[in-house]
Amino acid sequence: MRPRDAGSPTWRRPDFAALPLVQALPLAVIGGVLLALSFPSPGWWFLAYPALACMLLAAMGQRARRAAWLGYLSGAAFWIPAISWAGRYLGPVPWFALALFEAAFFALGSVAIALAYRWVTRVLPSTAGRVWGLPAVVAALWTGREWFSGSWPYGGFAWGRVGLSQSQGPFTHLAAYVGVLGLTFVVVYCTAVVLSLALVVPRSPGVPLRVSVRVASAGLLVAAVLAVPAWPTATDGTIRIESVQGNGPAGYFDGASPGEVLDAQVTATDVAAKGVDLVVWPEGSAEFDPRQQPVIASALDSVVDSVGAPIVAGAITQTSSGVLHNTSFVWTAGGWQSSYDKKRPVPFGEYVPDRWFFSKLAPSLVGLLQRDYTPGTKPNVLSVAGIRAGVAICFDIVDDGLTTDMARGGAQVILAQTNNADFDGTDENLQQLEIARMRAIETGRSLVNISTVGASQVIDPSGRTIDRLPAYTATSMVTDVPLGTTTTPATVASGSIALVLSLGGLLTLLACAPWSRRSGTDRASRRRS
Repeated sequence: MRPRDAGSPTWRRPDFAALPLVQALPLAVIGGVLLALSFPSPGWWFLAYPALACMLLAAMGQRARRAAWLGYLSGAAFWIPAISWAGRYLGPVPWFALALFEAAFFALGSVAIALAYRWVTRVLPSTAGRVWGLPAVVAALWTGREWFSGSWPYGGFAWGRVGLSQSQGPFTHLAAYVGVLGLTFVVVYCTAVVLSLALVVPRSPGVPLRVSVRVASAGLLVAAVLAVPAWPTATDGTIRIESVQGNGPAGYFDGASPGEVLDAQVTATDVAAKGVDLVVWPEGSAEFDPRQQPVIASALDSVVDSVGAPIVAGAITQTSSGVLHNTSFVWTAGGWQSSYDKKRPVPFGEYVPDRWFFSKLAPSLVGLLQRDYTPGTKPNVLSVAGIRAGVAICFDIVDDGLTTDMARGGAQVILAQTNNADFDGTDENLQQLEIARMRAIETGRSLVNISTVGASQVIDPSGRTIDRLPAYTATSMVTDVPLGTTTTPATVASGSIALVLSLGGLLTLLACAPWSRRSGTDRASRRRS
């Protein structure tokens, strides 16, 4: 049967027809750029919505190959500016390598979304199904792509999730219910529903979906999401924490002499502060293991004696078998009390996976990293100063599972220790700070984000900054930090929510695939041949 002529009065354009390449290509690129602008800096969170709309329109109804290329362009347009800090010292090779590799995940997600707009539409002929049901599949597929790229390879790269762009937006509080990936689903779903309301033509003749009805429906959806109250975060008492930002030469390429970073931390610590219960230093602030270095132990003892409180600091430690760890430890008047070894060392930053292979590709770059940290196995919750503190060392903060472990381990406050010295003058520290803010909301816990150089802030369970330090300044802040006791829904179920959404979107797409028709066509082709 021949298709109806486009000029016939009975012909209607499909709701989600593919745009010509001349329109889809610029939309794909614009969408990626706008999404990058929704992250710090400038951190214009509201741009995430038109960004998603552009990328969904570009992929909508396209064939798989074209959707892949359009998705790849969107990914490149997003990742190249978003992680420009990756080339701060090592130049454009690692920056573009990471950006273009991560863009491949955008391409994969774009194919899945394009197929959803073609396949699921056939199974949902009703207007309601296309307006409300189809966007749920699209949002689930987007969420699944973020989950996958945040998990693989080498533990994944969970930076750049749509949910993380919303740390200052009106939907931020939903992270306490559904986690960061669940928030991604909500944002993509709302955007996809608005697109469907704009594009879908009712199947019932003579029953037009008026513009006023479409606008009202979109408004009701947004109002319904905003009507969800913030999770009631409960606190029980406070702990007075002195957070010390030494602003020492802590960068990998700073060429500091042994002891310089430690001296900077000691100097910046206000030993005259009154009533301090706990002193927190950043990642790597003590430099080396004080159990092996009497000079370091003596410096820590002097601070503990003067302030009258234990220290949580960071150092490189080495086991008797030569295994290296990036360690956070508790030092009291009695010396070393307990420790946590970083569970998420940064690939190509703190260790080189498959070194034999990558040394052949980029020997000069790989050769710069002479030591490999090993992932730790200890719990990331430490008892100190009469409380239980969750510890996240730098990149740990992007890991969903480690965040959940802290809350389930009874952490009353989160200490996010980091060393951003290698990224001074870039957006990396601001982006990481917003990730930390989302973790505070997600867990219902106050969070102390303490960096060697900035941005250092204390964030309460609602995501509000209650204290801060100026970046690139040697100083400290003394803050009465609320102790959290809440168990948020995200703490209990965010991992399951992400898994259900990801698998649900994929399985729905596969269930709607035109398998039987394709098989019949293949059989007919074989008979003709």
